[in-house]
Amino acid sequence: MSLKRWFYRGGRPNRAARAIDGWTAALYARGIAPDRLVVLEVAGRRTGRTATTPLVMAAVDGERHLVSMLGEGSNWVRNVRAAGGAAVLRHGRREEVLLEEIAAEHRAPVLKAYLRRAPNARAHLPVGPDAPLAEFAHVAHRFPVFRVTAPPARAAAGGEP
Repeated sequence: MSLKRWFYRGGRPNRAARAIDGWTAALYARGIAPDRLVVLEVAGRRTGRTATTPLVMAAVDGERHLVSMLGEGSNWVRNVRAAGGAAVLRHGRREEVLLEEIAAEHRAPVLKAYLRRAPNARAHLPVGPDAPLAEFAHVAHRFPVFRVTAPPARAAAGGEP
């Protein structure tokens, strides 16, 4: 078993992974990393306290997306769903966003782009970054993908992130 898979055995981060993720989140939130590296802040579904998770943003056709490399069981995925998609992204600044889950049949190009931007995720997805889209389509139902949009109030006012 690779070290990357050991950190997230069973689809949950172990103590070492949580420590590393906390350190990484602090760096990403301050903007000390490429702009594709962000921190997601979302209300916890049980406690209501803000939960933070460092993530890699994938861009496809001018739209930004977040991918769960650990699949359906990720805490951040369940929290985003419980919050109705309301979240905050941080990368040097705070950006209120709405995350819209996209259907499995539209995820393949995003998953492919994501693997190119997030090499550490390769240990968790059963396809390589150079695989044809058909292979990504075959596993897309296992990996939630969220489109990053402006929250409704800002979108109605014509604001952009």
